[in-house]
Amino acid sequence: MDLRGQRVVVIGGTAGIGLAVARGAAREGAEVVVASRRPESVEAALRVLPEGAEGRVLDASDEDAVRGFFAGIGGYDHLVYTAGGSLLLESVAATDVAAARRFLDTRLWGAYLAVKYGAGSIRPGGSVVLTTGTAGHRPLPGSSVASALCGAMESLTRALAVELAPLRVNVVSPGVVRTELWRDLPEADREELYRSSAESLPVGRAGEPADVAEAYLYLMRGGYSTGSVVVVDGGGMLV
Repeated sequence: MDLRGQRVVVIGGTAGIGLAVARGAAREGAEVVVASRRPESVEAALRVLPEGAEGRVLDASDEDAVRGFFAGIGGYDHLVYTAGGSLLLESVAATDVAAARRFLDTRLWGAYLAVKYGAGSIRPGGSVVLTTGTAGHRPLPGSSVASALCGAMESLTRALAVELAPLRVNVVSPGVVRTELWRDLPEADREELYRSSAESLPVGRAGEPADVAEAYLYLMRGGYSTGSVVVVDGGGMLV
């Protein structure tokens, strides 16, 4: 069971977990299409992806742009959504509501738009794989917006799995992973986060994008999984 001959669209596929998914799918023989808001990010991704990969510039929070994107790419087999900038980590009192809305526009409403306009082009046997996070179950101080997002993504996945059946819809829930998600933290704080996570986790290390990408690949291949939340956190939910 592999992805040979299939077409995989990864929105947010030019960096971090999304790029790792695109590279993994391409290694299995899939044709990949990656999309991101920043042209330079798309160009960088295409330099490391195999020949034949496609890259598109897309603002996932722009409904007209999302509609046009899916109208232009034709049929495909799997939609993966990993788009989103750095985490919004602020206390409730300090949170800028406009910034919180922008955060949700890309991560929640962007995913919703992608499914709304992209599901109709997915071929029989295909799937959608969305992205959430463990903050929905293990919130930390300052994570109210991120935790709310995670809970919403899990509920959205289950609802879509019922509504869009037999199209399969699943979601991956990563723990602490070395990605651009943490780029707004000062470097020393970021490295301390990775170090402390490694010490506390049963696996003894922080996650890498390729670790998490395996879950997306499994869910694309696994024809008997739908409405599932797959946690990839190095055992973080246990400690």
